[in-house]
Amino acid sequence: MTRAPVAKTTLMRFPSAVARDPAIEAWLRRRPDELGAIARRWFDVMRGCGGDVRELLHDGHPTACVGDAAFGYVDAFTAHVNVGFFRGAALADPTRLLEGAGKFMRHVKVRPYVDVDDAALTRLVETAYRDMRRRVEAGE
Repeated sequence: MTRAPVAKTTLMRFPSAVARDPAIEAWLRRRPDELGAIARRWFDVMRGCGGDVRELLHDGHPTACVGDAAFGYVDAFTAHVNVGFFRGAALADPTRLLEGAGKFMRHVKVRPYVDVDDAALTRLVETAYRDMRRRVEAGE
């Protein structure tokens, strides 16, 4: 069971995040098709951002954190996977991959058999991680 985020800042904080959450592996194994492969690939990119990356299932989808501060997630739908960013509205996106109009969050829809700019999406993931790390270090 996931605990509610601690609301001490505008960051989504999850003190229960761990280095490797077995529930995420179970979530990924339940999606053995193309959507599961897409979700695994992009969550692995998030996991590889740094030694301080922690994870948990939040609202039923794999969520990556810098320590306890969420920076990204993946979620599989019927025909696509969202690769999402909790502070995505603040990210530079010169290739215009990001979708969404909320105050903070943005996502990229990745579909099977449809090319995505892997280098640009990888840069977004890495930028989201660095941005969140900076925010955590600044005490936000």
